[in-house]
This record gives sequence, structure tokens and C-alpha cells, in this order.
Amino acid sequence: MALLKHISRRQREERLLVIFLVAPAALIMAGVTVYPLVRSLWISLLKWDLTKPQLGHPFIGFENYLHVLKDPIFWQCARVTALFVVGAVTLEIVLGLLLALLLNKDFVGKNFVRMLALLPWAIPPVVNGIMWKWILNPSYGALNGMLYSLKIIDQYVVWLGSPTLALLMVILADVWKETPFIMLLFLAALQTIPQDLYEAAEVDGANALQKLFQITIPMIRPTLFVALSLRTIWALKSFDLIYTLTAGGPSNGTNVIGFYTYMKSFVSLDLGRGAAAAYIMTIVVMLVVVLYQRALTREK
Repeated sequence: MALLKHISRRQREERLLVIFLVAPAALIMAGVTVYPLVRSLWISLLKWDLTKPQLGHPFIGFENYLHVLKDPIFWQCARVTALFVVGAVTLEIVLGLLLALLLNKDFVGKNFVRMLALLPWAIPPVVNGIMWKWILNPSYGALNGMLYSLKIIDQYVVWLGSPTLALLMVILADVWKETPFIMLLFLAALQTIPQDLYEAAEVDGANALQKLFQITIPMIRPTLFVALSLRTIWALKSFDLIYTLTAGGPSNGTNVIGFYTYMKSFVSLDLGRGAAAAYIMTIVVMLVVVLYQRALTREK
């Protein structure tokens, strides 16, 4: 009985120690995440227009949300965001898998090539946007110079001059930077696949495509879902690349919802509607996470 009391007291002391050690970090996390989330949610329910300070901040319920959902520019931004996410994520997954399969082979200088392949991912997003803005410059950009030298184009192209072409260039810049991250995830997953499976498949006469679709992809499917979900979420929240490369133009052709929220909040100074747009995007991201989680659970 005394031993049980001693164990029970020791368990209580350990719990108190754990709470004592975790409490500072929990308080900091609450201060930098929970409070801003709750505060911005409250702001989204108020009429908070900094251009009209004399009106104060009256409570208006979901009026900001209704205004955003009725705004045709918001739906144009939603369409651009969907095109950007689908195009960028699809290319990143495909190219990341192909690069991972290539770098998973044994060849001279493999580690050096892997290091070079990861360099784009190490570049800060803002630097990436500015760099691509120089590359795509219609007068002295490196892309025009290279294509003109190779006789692929007969005159310099204004790459960011039309909505469609500008969106394609934004997708290209995002794919260039984010593909190494996907490649790294797939490369780690590929190294866990037993080589005996490939040897047995070769004995059965399987070709490269059959081994890819019947062994490789099924074995890395959990990693595939993780990579797909992470990149989809990050692409939905894209802002810095758009801000530095195109500023949403031309004609809102690259204006994603993240940039729309920025314009509402910090250019139009309508914090209420900006917060409402941000929470609409938050709901979309949460739905995407739930769908991916269900798909991953079903696969398991």
C-alpha cells in the first residue's frame, strides 16, 4: 500500500514537472498564434475601416463576409488561385518524383548533384520573386536573351504583359523554387523501398513503367499524400512571390486570394473585410487538410 502511494505521489510530481516545463512554451504559442487568430476573427465581425475613423468599429456580424463573397474581384482571385495551385502543385509533384528517381541512382558525383538540386529551395521567396523579375525583364532579361540566341524567338517577349502568360511565369517561378522540396521528400521515401521487390519484379519480366506504377508509387503513397497536402496548402497561401514578381497584375491576372487579402487590409485599409477574406481562405485550407487526411487514412 505504501509502495502504491509512493508511486502515485511520484506520478503527480512528474505531471507537475511536465506542466511546469511545458507552460512557458504553451503561453508563448498562445500569445503568438491563438490570440491573433481570435483577434482577427473578432475584427472580421466589425466595421473597421481606417479611412473612416469617425465611424468607430461597430459590430456588423457577417456583413464583411457577404461583401467579400459578392465581390467579383474576389471570385476572379479565387479562379486565379485555383489555376495557380493546380498548375504549380501538379508540375512540382511530377518533376519532384522524376528528379528523385534520377538522383536515387548510383553515379559519380551523386551527393554533389543532390546539393545543387536543393539550392533553389534555399533561396528566400522574396529573393526568388525579385530574381525572376530580372530574368523575365522584357528589355534585358536572361530568358529573352537565351531564347533569342538560340533562335527560338525572333523578338523579345513581354513575359509579364498578358494575364495568361504572366500566370504561367508565376507558376514557373514557383515550380523552380519548390520542386526541390518535393524531390527531397520522395528521395527519402525511395530509399526505404526494399531492393528485393525490384529484383523479384525483374525476374517476373516487369519493365520500368510497371515497376514504377506497381512498386514505387504504391510504396511511397503516404509520402505522396504528405507532399501533395503541404504544397497545396502553401500554394493556396502564396503571397510573397506574387507581391514581388507581378503585384497581382496585369489586369488581376495573377491576383491570388492572399494578395487580395493584403490589398483589402493594407492598401484599402479596410481591416474588417481583409480579415473576412483571410478567414474565408482559412476555411478553404482547413477543408483541403480534412480531405487529404481522409484520403490518407483511407489509403492506410
